[in-house]
Amino acid sequence: VQLQASGGGSVQPGGSLRLSCAASGSSFRGNVMGWYRQAPGNEREWVATITGVGIANYADSVKGRFTISRDVAKNTVYLQMNSLKSEDTAVYYCMGRRGIAYWGQGTQVTVSS
Repeated sequence: VQLQASGGGSVQPGGSLRLSCAASGSSFRGNVMGWYRQAPGNEREWVATITGVGIANYADSVKGRFTISRDVAKNTVYLQMNSLKSEDTAVYYCMGRRGIAYWGQGTQVTVSS
């Protein structure tokens, strides 16, 4: 099972980015997928998850700014990030759970003026 994250980059505060994570080797249909992030010197923290039936949950720090979605047919989960802040700077990891958690390789998001 592999999860390939993409879409990171550098943006100014207030900007937007869209992350994608494509899973291969196994279907995550019906399973939870999500995003976590880790800033330098910090623990990895939960950002958002979406269930197999499309129910989304968000960390308070991103609620109202980030939107998680998924394309079941493409076995892909997305994270639309709007109104980005400097504190959103981190490596973002996608996750898919099938009994255990599978992790993508991470994609860097840098928010700076």
